[in-house]
Amino acid sequence: MAGGSNMMSKILLIGGTGYIGKFIVEASAKAGHPTFLLIRESTLSNPTKSSIINKFKDLSVNFVLGDLYDHQSLVKAIKQVDVVISTVARSHLSDQDKIISAIKEAGNVKRFFPSEFGNDVDRSHAVEPAKSAYAVKARIRRSIESEGIPYTYVSSNYFAGYFLPSLSQHGASAPPRDKVVILGDGNPKAVFNKEEDIATYTIKSVDDPRTLNKILYIRPQGNALSFNDLVSLWEKKIGKTLERIYVPKEQLLKQIQESSPPLNMMLSIAHCVYIKGDHTNFEIDPTFGVEATTLYPDVKYTTVDEFLNQFV
Repeated sequence: MAGGSNMMSKILLIGGTGYIGKFIVEASAKAGHPTFLLIRESTLSNPTKSSIINKFKDLSVNFVLGDLYDHQSLVKAIKQVDVVISTVARSHLSDQDKIISAIKEAGNVKRFFPSEFGNDVDRSHAVEPAKSAYAVKARIRRSIESEGIPYTYVSSNYFAGYFLPSLSQHGASAPPRDKVVILGDGNPKAVFNKEEDIATYTIKSVDDPRTLNKILYIRPQGNALSFNDLVSLWEKKIGKTLERIYVPKEQLLKQIQESSPPLNMMLSIAHCVYIKGDHTNFEIDPTFGVEATTLYPDVKYTTVDEFLNQFV
């Protein structure tokens, strides 16, 4: 591609050593984008982060010393790039106001991706405590829009690497072999996407005019399965029928109210997905959204079926 490499947007990641962030940093670097990571001095020297830091060094990621809470360092970092992707943790979601004001001051950003990477918070039927967390994300969306900052919101639904190893059994470290707990009636379809695929689609969308000021939904047909479908698929793989224990909606709501963090958060998100069907209960309308597998049919994503094979 003649002169292609210098046409690729420079990308700054904020929160890039976190759970989903590290996959996006890697996807950005591997796709050939000049990739910058805002990082604190303390993170660089943190022994628990050394393997990820070394991996990023091998990928020629540029480390930019700075901090979400140091405005000047943020502006300076943003001025070096075209696109900003935030993958900050839940506890820092509301502080993305600081990124918004730094983007406004820098004045050069072509696209901002706030920390989303889950349910579409504008089309959710959440109970507390997920309701409040989603409200923060929705407020950040409204700030971005009112400031006129070009954006893409990535709605990636469930992380396969987080939910599938236990078949969505809270607290389990392996998929069930005898009995399985199913929330609700097990019929609403949930969407499970491998983290690497989420990162690939996110980076593909960075320079795509079709994703500008839109929600990018990662909703592959092969990965939309009801809880019942998921259990049946797993049963087929292990050649065994599991005892299915259904938890009625009322019982789940009671459990959410009686649980402490982080379990109440996990269960309230599960309530959105498995009871309310928030991953798949609406059509993606072109006025507000686009679907990743439709835009990028060339990406070979990992299906739930393939993903589960490693646990057999």
